[in-house]
Amino acid sequence: MVVGGRGGQRHKIYQLDAFTGEPFAGNPAAVCLRTGPAAADWMQAVAGEMNLSETAFLWPEEGGYRLRWFTPATEVDLCGHATLASAHVLWETGRLAAAQPAMFHTRSGRLRAERSGDEILMDLPGPPAEPVAEPAGLGQALGTPIVWLGHNRSHYLVELESEGRLRGLRPDFRALAQLDGGVIVTAASDSEEFDFVSRFFGPAVGIDEDPVTGSAHCCLGPFWSARLGRSELTGYQASARGGRVRLRVAGDRVSVGGRAVTVLRGELLVGPP
Repeated sequence: MVVGGRGGQRHKIYQLDAFTGEPFAGNPAAVCLRTGPAAADWMQAVAGEMNLSETAFLWPEEGGYRLRWFTPATEVDLCGHATLASAHVLWETGRLAAAQPAMFHTRSGRLRAERSGDEILMDLPGPPAEPVAEPAGLGQALGTPIVWLGHNRSHYLVELESEGRLRGLRPDFRALAQLDGGVIVTAASDSEEFDFVSRFFGPAVGIDEDPVTGSAHCCLGPFWSARLGRSELTGYQASARGGRVRLRVAGDRVSVGGRAVTVLRGELLVGPP
């Protein structure tokens, strides 16, 4: 028996891999298309059911779309890979014409995404990380010496001495969960293909390690732009799935670019009460 709220209202739902052009790589996100708002507890329950790092909910609003992001545990202020996935779905389903930008109303203000060849470019806020004192237990939880440490309102930014040390991290996630926000770890890349590498740990919001994190690159962009003296950069998030992120830093904004591929289309049979 199928149970549906509001007379059996159903909603299209998609699963995509973001920051990759290949299925089963990059960062998975779910995108639920709605005709109007829903209660936060219902959206949170759907995100828990999808059990991905992020589930995005979209509905038309004020000439664009309202966009909200939920991890399996909580709503977040900004998610880059689920924004990329949401824009991809709007173009793929014909809700937006190919040349039409996607405009989103979010908890982080108005965001814009547009197509550029086979990539999607997102205009996102780029608050830089400011140096901070090391919180008790951070270095021990990461299991490595810290070269530089900063914070940007949402996440800690940790620079390590080498890509090899970054790739070899085996953090204590229970200890990291005691911190306020996520932990971005970064180092210069050993490869000429990339300017830097990174990993992102977010056990405080229900994600031990995120495969590819757009919001983290909003912080990484200004950091590496200042270090390298260039505004255009390419990063690689060195998770098990991995993903390539193209960046352009312009003042307090960061253009975050990547590809996405749809791997699942379905119908959510249970609507909100």
